[in-house]
Amino acid sequence: MAPAKKRNVCSKTTSANAAKKAKIDPSLQVQQIIESRKNANDVFDVLDCLQSEKEKEVISAINACCNLFVALLERKDLFIGKLIDEEAMLTGEHNAQDKYSMFMRHRYNDCVETLLEHLAHKSYGVKECALVALMKLAAAEGQYPLEDLDWSEHVSFPRTLILGVVGRLLSKAEDNTMLISRFTEYLEMVDVRFYVMSSVRENVGSVMVKSKGEVVPVYQNNVFTLVSSIIMPSQESELTNFMVKQKDKHSEWKAAKLNEHKRSFERMWLGFLKNKLPSNMYKKILVILHDSILPNMSNPTLMIDFLTAAYDVGGAISLLALNGLFILIHHHNLDYPDFYKKLYNLLEPSVFHAKYRARFFHLANLFLSSTHLPVYLVAAFAKRLARLALTAPPESLLMVLPFIYNLIRRHPSCRVLVHRPTTADESCEDPYLMDEEDPILSHALESSLWEIKTLQSHYHPDVTRVALKMNKPLSVPEEDIDQLLEITNFELMERDLKATKNVPLEFEPAKKLLQGGGGILGQHFCLE
Repeated sequence: MAPAKKRNVCSKTTSANAAKKAKIDPSLQVQQIIESRKNANDVFDVLDCLQSEKEKEVISAINACCNLFVALLERKDLFIGKLIDEEAMLTGEHNAQDKYSMFMRHRYNDCVETLLEHLAHKSYGVKECALVALMKLAAAEGQYPLEDLDWSEHVSFPRTLILGVVGRLLSKAEDNTMLISRFTEYLEMVDVRFYVMSSVRENVGSVMVKSKGEVVPVYQNNVFTLVSSIIMPSQESELTNFMVKQKDKHSEWKAAKLNEHKRSFERMWLGFLKNKLPSNMYKKILVILHDSILPNMSNPTLMIDFLTAAYDVGGAISLLALNGLFILIHHHNLDYPDFYKKLYNLLEPSVFHAKYRARFFHLANLFLSSTHLPVYLVAAFAKRLARLALTAPPESLLMVLPFIYNLIRRHPSCRVLVHRPTTADESCEDPYLMDEEDPILSHALESSLWEIKTLQSHYHPDVTRVALKMNKPLSVPEEDIDQLLEITNFELMERDLKATKNVPLEFEPAKKLLQGGGGILGQHFCLE
């Protein structure tokens, strides 16, 4: 039977209660509560243990509470339906069974609220234990729902509990990377993943409105950690692992439909990306965008605003945005005005030292592979790369020079850059304008690739060998530059050090020490 007055789980205890609490065995108390309803009031002692300052006691209490309420859910001893407050429960006309189920339902709510608070505990062990307990309660509540079922929306899934867990994981003050990593194992379950995505969308919308568009670094990092760990199924046949088994109308459940998953995934990411982000987060998102985000969206073209904004930022962010734009242009017929002008201006000395150099030149090669591009545009790219090559490191030159040769192979009209006739009275000044942003106005076709002639005297023999190819007619088949994109300076050094060089010497040992014409050590070296 419920007590005559309400007890507050979080209230301060007296010294006598504290001494009593130290002697409590939560597991034993729980066993007694389950065995007899006469021990119902002992649930307060178990809940009080959740407020202990000792980590082991808190973890023990969490496990005990989890076992208790999972058992009560399975026995259907918790009140089902809209729960009235405890004052109304005590004064209203209810039978003993209803009072008991309402009382335990209130205690269940107190337990859940305390466990949610423990997700911000100073001890990671307590955090992890609380998270595991909450997910066990969510599974039990899903099988034995406490609310009236609504088949049109959430079926018998503990959406409110999942929303609370997600809200605590996405802390604005504490980096929860480790705890979120622990939570990702639950995202393998189809229904959990579906409702987590909708919960993230709601949470992001609420928090970012309150922040008035300002960056919230810790919070947004937590959001990214969570959403980037979501692995989407590629086929509907993969939707088999559910935390809550629906007995009826499973086919009508949104969580069981791949299209609904993609729609929820899309809304989650769009809701997150429409806000102002920390500068370092753009790189993290763009690295996974083409592989993990765009293929799982129902309408990838909705990402155009984010990608174009990132492409206009410049530097490494623009390099990374190329991947997403490439997918939208080639697979979704995106029309991006001045795309090649922007690509042209990305060619700066820093591109040879960027972390994503290989990815950039791979995509640039794809974008410039069409034979229908204007000659002036291809000539501008070839000339700009040649000018940048004068100060590029050797490992980059081994890739850039074949890149330029391939451009000339695809567009024979650009051969004028290699074989340009001159007259005696012609000025030696290069008409090419390196600082011009528009390739049309750069006068590249009026210039020549004298830079490659200069590189034929490069200090590195491999660079000289590649540059000398310009003196001979270029072969028709293009060179495969994919093998050259990842080459590093360390690899060049290792290759040079491992190269065996045969020195033409003859070695003749002396017959007797310090005798004959053997020199100081009685040994004789002579050139062949």
